[in-house]
Amino acid sequence: MKNRGLAFKLMVFILASSACIFSAAFSYNYYSSKKTVIRDVEENARNLARSTVYRIESVLQGVEKVPLNMASVIGRYPYGVVDIFHLVQSAVANNPEVYGSIIAYEPYNYEPDTEYFAPYCYRGSNGSIKSEVLGGEDYRYFVMDWYQIPKLLKEVVWSEPYYDEGGGNIVMATVSVPFYKEADGEKDFQGIVTADISLSWLTEILSSVTIYRTGYAFVITRNGVFVTYPDNGFIMRKSIFSIAEENADRNLRDIGRDMIAGREDFIPLVDFASGKKSWMYYAPLPSNGWSVGVIFPEDELYADVWDLGKEVVIIGLIGFLFLFFTVAMISQTITRPLRFLDATTHEIAKGNLDIELPEPRSNDEIGRLTRSFKEMKSALKEYIANLAETTASKERMESELKIARTIQMSFLPKRFPSLPETEVVEVFATLEPAREIGGDLYDFFFLDRDHLFFVVGDVSGKGIPAALFMAVSKTLLKGVTELGMEPSEVLERVNAELCIDNESMMFVTVFCAVLDLRTGELRYSNGGHVPPVLLREGGEPVWVEIPPGVFLGTFDDARYKTGTLSLIPGDTILVYTDGVSEAMDARRELYTGARLMTALRSVPDGSPETVVREVLESVRDYSSGEPQADDITILAVRFKAFKT
Repeated sequence: MKNRGLAFKLMVFILASSACIFSAAFSYNYYSSKKTVIRDVEENARNLARSTVYRIESVLQGVEKVPLNMASVIGRYPYGVVDIFHLVQSAVANNPEVYGSIIAYEPYNYEPDTEYFAPYCYRGSNGSIKSEVLGGEDYRYFVMDWYQIPKLLKEVVWSEPYYDEGGGNIVMATVSVPFYKEADGEKDFQGIVTADISLSWLTEILSSVTIYRTGYAFVITRNGVFVTYPDNGFIMRKSIFSIAEENADRNLRDIGRDMIAGREDFIPLVDFASGKKSWMYYAPLPSNGWSVGVIFPEDELYADVWDLGKEVVIIGLIGFLFLFFTVAMISQTITRPLRFLDATTHEIAKGNLDIELPEPRSNDEIGRLTRSFKEMKSALKEYIANLAETTASKERMESELKIARTIQMSFLPKRFPSLPETEVVEVFATLEPAREIGGDLYDFFFLDRDHLFFVVGDVSGKGIPAALFMAVSKTLLKGVTELGMEPSEVLERVNAELCIDNESMMFVTVFCAVLDLRTGELRYSNGGHVPPVLLREGGEPVWVEIPPGVFLGTFDDARYKTGTLSLIPGDTILVYTDGVSEAMDARRELYTGARLMTALRSVPDGSPETVVREVLESVRDYSSGEPQADDITILAVRFKAFKT
């Protein structure tokens, strides 16, 4: 290629460019077609899923009305045994969807001397209506879920699918409705009315749903158990979560959570039966919280797109061959006059932008190319000048940022309490910004000889805006804090000041506290900050329970509370920002508070500096050289002795 002529190179470059353009156009057409197909399929899938849900819901709601009507009648009028059996038999006979129904009375409610009274009617194998009274030591119906749950919730409840050994001896689902007797405006619980429905009709409905060649639909319960599925081995034996666990498929587990949570969506997945790439639309059944899923195999979904793509490729190849012969002829014609530009453009390539180009003698492509070279030369000179200026500006900015970092760090205390204070309390802190300057802050100072105030904060965002907001926040915290003032009052005053003219809606989370060195009492307040950790000497680290409170700077009417904690000599309070718990490793997994507690358990009892450096080292080891995502601030206060 290096020693080939210009005509050959021009031909290769033009053809390669044309091939790239064709590939881009083909790819755009292909992916646009896929998007169109997906959009149309999503709409069709939504309509199909919702129509299936509607068909199932019409059955479920029809069944649900049966016990609702019976509960309304029974609770309003007294019925004899014969009348009750007649009522239940009529409910089963007049509603073909209902397999069986029961009116289960609370023990001793129907008759004072009768503990079990639950008339049950169901369809026999020959279609006749059979009756019996359930209840006894072998079938204590009033302790079963279908009885207890609607009783406690006082509402209509659909059960999970089950094998009804005491009644119909088939797999079914039950809708249970509590009924009451009203007297003097009070409702007295009497029992539960149910309607049992066989699940075989669900398979018939879903089998009638046609989805390409191998697509299918299924239903899962609130617990993710398959009620219907093309493979009978899944039904009542597997759940969407057990399959996700078997295949180590986190995506399928998340899909299962969304389905049982009642959400509706159209998402890609790997079919857990065939292993093929597919799409699934799922929608909830409002009556009982189950979910319907419809699977669309991707290869069948895109079959038309792939056929169209083959046709486009064939047409493109024919066009490419025609273009090849055309470019070969044109390149030979163009290259002859281009040699006249070679001498001067070779100098431009070396960086000599002051050389004069020959004047164009025509207005054809060669003439325009010559003019373009002249314009390119002028543009290059201007670009180089601008680049030099930009580089100088960048160096100035970097220098200014370093100065800003030095100024910002100078705001923070670096000299820790000296004698005689260190005999009763010891403090150490560190701050590592994620960028040149950051938005974290810490401070500590004595309100008098007996009270130490300390604070840690985390401003939203990073960079210069966060640093400026940090400086304002730290100044306000130190300026408004007075002896005898509750920490909650400090936060309220600082919040009120930060909310004034805060059009950028920046905010800061704050934890502040006052330690009484004579009694060891720690009074603290929290504004949306992560909870600190209490380290008892020789004991396990524990989280400090913090009062609720929102971050400062956005809600001028926010109120805060003060919490208290009694420290004993040897106790250490560790306050930090979320740059610790949210540090990430190479897998983008968070450090978390749990890992912090594990690190603190291994830290030997010692000075606050030891605790802070051990925690910081643990975070660095976990990050394994990954760029720091957020500012990290850690402050430790160790109460050593009561001041006398």
